[in-house]
Amino acid sequence: MEQIIECNNLTHYYGKRLIYENLSFTVPKGRILGLLGKNGTGKTTTINILSGYLKPRSGECRIFGQEIQTMAPALRRNIGLLIEGHVQYQFMTITEIEKFYAAFYPGQWKKEAYYELMNKLKVATRQRISRMSCGQRSQVALGLILAQNPELLVLDDFSLGLDPGYRRLFVDYLRDYARSEGKTVFLTSHIIQDMERLVDDCIIMDYGKILIQKPITELLEKGRRYTFTIPEGYELPASDDLYHPSIMRNQLETFSFLQPAETEAKLKSMSVPYTDLHCEQVNLEDAFIGLTGKY
Repeated sequence: MEQIIECNNLTHYYGKRLIYENLSFTVPKGRILGLLGKNGTGKTTTINILSGYLKPRSGECRIFGQEIQTMAPALRRNIGLLIEGHVQYQFMTITEIEKFYAAFYPGQWKKEAYYELMNKLKVATRQRISRMSCGQRSQVALGLILAQNPELLVLDDFSLGLDPGYRRLFVDYLRDYARSEGKTVFLTSHIIQDMERLVDDCIIMDYGKILIQKPITELLEKGRRYTFTIPEGYELPASDDLYHPSIMRNQLETFSFLQPAETEAKLKSMSVPYTDLHCEQVNLEDAFIGLTGKY
């Protein structure tokens, strides 16, 4: 399978603070990949490296087979980039800003994609950017990226400022657009419900490393939340298979990819004095918290 993004052994610091070390991942052509992580784990750093704005301390980032730091401008035009959802030239109207950006992409500009999104969001074409809400401005930026018709979309916090109804509308629109046009998408969002509805694959980051990279269907199919009763004051021994156990009174909760029979066998092998073992499947937000911890 052709890999649109290939990041190998990325290491980066801000001053003396290590962000991550030897981070590696790939994004295949035509897939929508969501990057999840708590604040400070390096999501925006990764976006900045992918865009070429930031050079990592070591390692390489290749897009379309070329190192991003030395990529030819003609190829870079096939990357649509959104950082924090804002646009410049806020004195322009919806129509004026579309015509302005179109001049930079002769031969590939698809204004229909832009105006279709503006119509769905009920944004008047004569409305000035300066009079729009934060959420509306972010969607203007996204519409301009869709009109750019890039092969790869890199979107940082793409639903910033949108209310739930418009978020749902845009998530469905982006998903259908990317799949019908064969686009590759790399995105982040703090709203995990959006990611569950949109992405094909998911990377979950912790501080300094990737915890998992899986298709979201596999993550949700195999991930389980387990709860069981333990004696007062008991502490569960550390285990690579049981993530972030937390105790409330005598109830212990943990996340695992083990199936119920495997979990029972694991607890018995660790001589855990448990009773009332319960298992339930999880949504993406549950899986994220289970893998990274609540705090």
